[in-house]
Formats: sequence, structure tokens, C-alpha cells
Amino acid sequence: MSSTRTRWRLGLTATALLVASTVVPGPARAAADDVTDYAITVHPERSGATIDDTMYGVFFEDINRAADGGLYPELVQNRSFEYSTADNSSYTPLTSWTVSGTARAVSDDGRLDARNRTYLALDGGSSVTNAGYNTGIRVESGKAYDFSVRARADARTPLTVTLRDAEGTLAEARRLTVRGGWAQYRARFTPDRTTSTGRLTVAAEGSVALDMISLLPRDTYKGHGLRKDLAEKVAALHPGFVRFPGGCLVNTGSMQGYDEASGYQRKRAYQWKDTIGPVEQRATNANFWGYNQSYGLGYYEYFQFAEDIGAMPLPVVPALVTGCGQNKAVDDDALLQRHIQDTLDLIEFANGPVTSEWGARRARMGHPEPFHLTHLEVGNEENLPREFFTRFERFRTAVEAAYPDVTVISNAGPDDSGSTFDTAWQLNRDANVDMVDEHYYNSPQWFLQNNDRYDSYDRNGPKVFLGEYASGGNTFKNALSEAAYMTGLERNADVVKLASYAPLLANEDYVQWRPDMIWFNNHASWGSADYEVQKLFMNNVGDRVVPSTATGTPALNGPLSGAVGLSTWATTAAYDDVSVTGADGGTLFGDDFSGDASQWTHTGGGSWSVQDGQYVQTDVAAENTMVTAGDPAWHDYDLHVKATKKSGKEGFLVAFGVKDTGNYYWWNLGGWNNTTSAVEQAVDGGKSSLISKPGSIETGRAYDVDVKIRGRQVTLYLDGQEWGSFTDDKPAEPFRQVVTRDAKSGDLVVKVVNAQAAAARTAIDLGGAKVASKARVTTLAAAPEAVNTETATPVAPVTSTLEGVADRFTYTFPANSVTFLRIRQR
Repeated sequence: MSSTRTRWRLGLTATALLVASTVVPGPARAAADDVTDYAITVHPERSGATIDDTMYGVFFEDINRAADGGLYPELVQNRSFEYSTADNSSYTPLTSWTVSGTARAVSDDGRLDARNRTYLALDGGSSVTNAGYNTGIRVESGKAYDFSVRARADARTPLTVTLRDAEGTLAEARRLTVRGGWAQYRARFTPDRTTSTGRLTVAAEGSVALDMISLLPRDTYKGHGLRKDLAEKVAALHPGFVRFPGGCLVNTGSMQGYDEASGYQRKRAYQWKDTIGPVEQRATNANFWGYNQSYGLGYYEYFQFAEDIGAMPLPVVPALVTGCGQNKAVDDDALLQRHIQDTLDLIEFANGPVTSEWGARRARMGHPEPFHLTHLEVGNEENLPREFFTRFERFRTAVEAAYPDVTVISNAGPDDSGSTFDTAWQLNRDANVDMVDEHYYNSPQWFLQNNDRYDSYDRNGPKVFLGEYASGGNTFKNALSEAAYMTGLERNADVVKLASYAPLLANEDYVQWRPDMIWFNNHASWGSADYEVQKLFMNNVGDRVVPSTATGTPALNGPLSGAVGLSTWATTAAYDDVSVTGADGGTLFGDDFSGDASQWTHTGGGSWSVQDGQYVQTDVAAENTMVTAGDPAWHDYDLHVKATKKSGKEGFLVAFGVKDTGNYYWWNLGGWNNTTSAVEQAVDGGKSSLISKPGSIETGRAYDVDVKIRGRQVTLYLDGQEWGSFTDDKPAEPFRQVVTRDAKSGDLVVKVVNAQAAAARTAIDLGGAKVASKARVTTLAAAPEAVNTETATPVAPVTSTLEGVADRFTYTFPANSVTFLRIRQR
């Protein structure tokens, strides 16, 4: 299909430039003159929103092995033999260890500490070897590594500690002698070769008990015990805040302590007191994301890291309402009061004088000065807004009474819209909450369509903390859509006070969630395309928005069109009596499955067959089992399906507007562990919710599902009753901009995103501002599908100098680009 565009003639009046022509969009032409003309008009005489220094930050959660095996630089995996099937069904206390001879994991009264439940009994003449993370233990030639072990032996017992890889010895072996009760023994290695496949071996000449076998690099970020390259990449962002430790870690599992009274429960919410003090006395826990977390990286280290990078610490504490699919309110007033007191103690730990109980604990850990905690969040993505808010209010009341200068942040659930979101926001508004945390992970299309999201928010209501967001991938196309959205965040900096992309880190061999900002393995780290966008914005924020306007891209939304489909997700289901009827009443398609399924194309997983006059998907574990039928050009039609859940975790999915495997709409009935129903739109594989409501699907019950499409409006009916409707008519505007002023440098910073295949020739009117004739230009430009990797960084900033800058000038922004012009005011 050819592309037709109406071009703007430069030199027209501002009014004329804001007039749009309607055209049909299409693929980009390769010709050099494939440009669309725009105009940006800046109004320096007007006052825009003030931008706080803390506008952009980072969110650290121990997901994708971001802590153990990541930012926390311990090279020994499972150093304390605490791995358990409670963490992961494949785990044992000897996971990551190889035994030569005889070794037993023991949990008895002879243990090192009550909270360190398991140790290793090693017989004489036996050894254990640790495999580390990824390909092995990473050490560098000439650098120092500190080995330590807790050990006890009834008789004098020599240990030999070696560091090797397949090529041989990496450093001279170390001999230690164990005698008596539990004690710590130390040694230092200085390898003469660099390797990423090292192995650490501890061999005993006699019977010995071992625990806390550790190998740590001496060279860490600012000497404070964090992996240097990862910490430096975070620091290079110059984040205004660090939100930690979660995330789903905070609001899932038991809210009890790790103690005898609770039976030393492993699946617990992250609780800060578990994570401070000597590392061998810190609790262990089953990480929500399917592995063990040692708490070697704990609250003290988080506070220290925030201080080291000049960021505001922003901890999140449990609200005693679980989320992330668990969705249970804990009814235990004594336990709630204990968590409230823990929160007050946390503030004292961060800010209290050394004469206070928890301030003294901080000082004993090495930091007598306070950490200057000013913001604290209660809860994370709770799906039970009323139950959450009842508990939140008690936290807020207690904190405000004791620490009135600390801002207590609430949240609005896990989605950008829907009944949970609406209820949560109403509760927050009614109670005059200071700040509300919003989270959403949507498609690039959604981010391009919703740049104006915060334009209509109440300027006098609660402020917004956008604590988690991402566009569903790490290609440059994803980063472009996020950059376009960030111009809207800045424009609304009087409402959106804090924002952080999520998640922050991902070890490439232990991934539970995509996308992620910074990727790494045991020897290297690299920033994604999204990282480069975040870094560009964070390092060029400015102090105040300078109001500006821009023309848009001509576009035309045709009717919503596409074929139809059926699918399941971790569920078996049966479908029958599928019919598609045109708006004129004519039949477009019908199938009662009295014969075969030849009209359907299987594009997903699972196992489909016709059984007893129904089309049945029988694989209970398969996800997205899509089958499709019909013409992608269909529009203005009615879809009817009879659907029955047979077994499994969720309900069923009915698709419409299906273009291909990555572009469609589906009505997800009984999704999210059969707790919610929603319409999701998939664009190039990335999905976002358009409308959602709580609800579940009954097993064995036949439901009548009807979808009515007229133009771009969709109305949905369940068993003859209208369930909801939406109109998908927002243009995905690819050209976005915002202008800020940097008070320190005096620069106007013109930030322009051009997320399309055509260059954007732009007339820039600075509104009479007196400016220098040269500007510093920083550009990110790459192919939409470009992805940064360990060995290639196609998305990287390029700086240049622009000559001929004046009150009015023309600049052509490259196709698929983010460009910042720093223009010095005179």
C-alpha cells in the first residue's frame, strides 16, 4: 500500500500550521525526501510546571536474579545451603554444589544460627565444589577476592581451598585449620588469569561442619559491597530516587516472621528487619519469582546505595493485603500492628539519632549519620482496594503522628484503568492522600496513544508516582514509544512527581520478566535501548517546563477490522455455535462443529480437536492456543460464541479484529488466575488492557459470548447482558515534544521524539527568546527493531553541534529518533 502525505509549507503562520489534513497512513518510502513537516512553537514568556530533582528514578526488585547473582556480588551460589523446594521445586540444599566423597545437608541444633537453618557436614577426604552463576565464578587477573567460611570441628581439621577452571589453577591454594566451635576462617585469592568459568572447591582432611562459604570481590562500588559495573550503570542515570525492594516481593506470601512461632516459613513477604545485621544472621526467603534470596543485599545496603548515587531512598512495606494473583486480606490485628510498628522502626533506622534504638543499630552497621528518608510507600498493586485502603489508613495515621515530614504513598492497583483502579483512586482522593502509585505495562501503541493521560488529572488532587511502566520489549521501537510518553510526563510534572521504568536489572540466564532496563551475565553488563532513553531524559531533565505546542501527524482511523479467534491460557475449554453476522444481517461465517475444523487455522500452542460437536482445546498447561477463522478485512460485524471452561487456572479467550498472530483484540474472560476479565489489544505482540473488571468463570458452565463491532466502537455481552464497551479511536501520534529550562546552565532543552519511518522537517519558533547560535545536539537513532546486546549497541547516543540556531530555525529530526537540543539562552 502506498503512503500519501500532505506536506506542510514552512513559513506559514502558526495558526495555519496547526491545521491537519486527513490522509491514509502507510509504510515508509525509502526516498530521501520522505519527510513530514511539523512546527514547534515555544512560549518562553509563560510559566510551566516545576520539575522536581526527583522526577525520574529507578525501581530495584530482586527479579531476574537482580540481587544474588547480580548487584550483590557474592560469587558462590547457595553459600549457606539454604536452597529448598519451598524456593523452587528443583532445588535441594546442595543445588549449585558438586560433592566428591560424602557430604550431607543437616538441619539440627548444631546449626550456626537459628535463622541459618542448614549447614553441611563434610566427611574426611571429601570436598564440595561450587559452580557460581551463569557459566561459573568470574574472577579477573590481579584483583583480590576474599574467601570466608564458618566452620566447626571436634578435632583439628585442615581445609584446602582452591580456585580453578578447566584450564587449571587460577591462584595458589589456601590452607586453613578448623578447630573447636563455629568460627569464621578467611583467606584471600589473587588470580593470575581472568575467567568466567571458575569453580571454588573446599576439601576437608577430617570431618567438619561448614556454612556461609563465600567468595567476594574486594573491588566493589565505592567499597560498599555492590557489583561495580552494575552499580555504575545505575549511577550513570543520575536517578532522583531508588524504589525498593518490590514489587511482588512485598505483598505476597506470609506476613509472619521468620521464627520458631511461625515454623520458619519460607514463603514470606519481604520484611526489612529480616535483612539487616550480620549476614549470617539474616533470614533466608523463598523469592516470589521462583528462587532463593539470601538477603545479603538488604535494607542497609539499599540505603547506602541510594546515598552513594545521590538518590532519595523510597522503601515499600507490606500493607497486609497480598496481591500479584494471591489477593487475600490478612485479618490479624496484632500482626497488622506489628507491621505498623516495624514501619515506624524503619523510619527511625533511616533517620533516628544514634541515641535511639534503631539509629544505634544503623550506627553499629557503619553509618552513624541518618539516611534522610522522606518518602515511604505502603503496599504494591493490591487488587482489593477497599481492604487495602482500610489498612493503609492505619499505617498513614501512625506515620503522620510520629513523623509528619514523611510522605506516605498509596497505590492504585496493577492496571492503568478498570474498576480496581477507579475504586482505589476514589478512596485516595476522598482521604486526601499525598501521592498515589500507578503501574502499567502496555504496548508501544498504548504509549503513543496516551501521551495526554495526565493532562486531565486534578491539579489539586493526590500527586502521581508512576512507579512501574514499560512498553513490552527492549527494541528501539519500545524505547521510542516510552520516550514519546515521557514528554507527557514532563509536561505534567505538576501532577506526575516521580516516575521509574521497571524492572531495572536482568541476568540473561535467569529471566522471569521481560523487558528489563539493564542486562548482564557473570562477566558483562549492557544497557538496553530503553536504558539509553531513560539516561538521556534523566541527565537532561531541567527545572521547569517551558510551555510549547506542536503540530501532529496527519492520520485517519478506519473501522476496526479483522478475523475472529478462539484461545485458552493454562485452561482447557470447549467452543460451539460460532457465528459472524454483518451489520446488514448477512451471514459472514458459521461453524457448529458438526463436521471438521477445516475453517480454522491453528496459530498458537495447545491441542485442538472436534469432540462431540464442540471445538475443544485439551492441553491444560498451554498458553495462548489461538485458532482463527475468517477474513482480516471484516468490519462492522457481530460475533457469537458459546464457550465452556473444562479445567485449569483461568477461563477462555474470544478474539476479534485479528490481523495476524501479533495484532488482534481478545476478550479475556477469567484471566489472571480467574480473578479478572478484560479486553486486551495486541499490537506487534505487545498487549495492553482497554477495559477490565473483576470476575471469574465457572467450570462446566456454558456461556454465551457476543461481541458487537461498529466502526471503532465495541460492545461486549455475556449471557445476553451488556458487560462493557469501549471505543478504540485514539491516534498513535508518533511526533511528540516537550521543552524544559535548565536553571543551572541557562539552556532551553527541546526534546523531540519522532517514532516513525519518515524524517520530521520541523519549523521551531522559540517565541522571541534570545539564544546562542550554536546548540548541543544529542540523538538516539536506530532501526525500530534494533536491540542492544553484550556485543553490539546499535542504540547509543551521538552528540553533535548545530550551527545557525536563532529565534526561528528549521531542523529535520531523523526517522525513528529521540533528539535533545540544548540551546543556550543569552
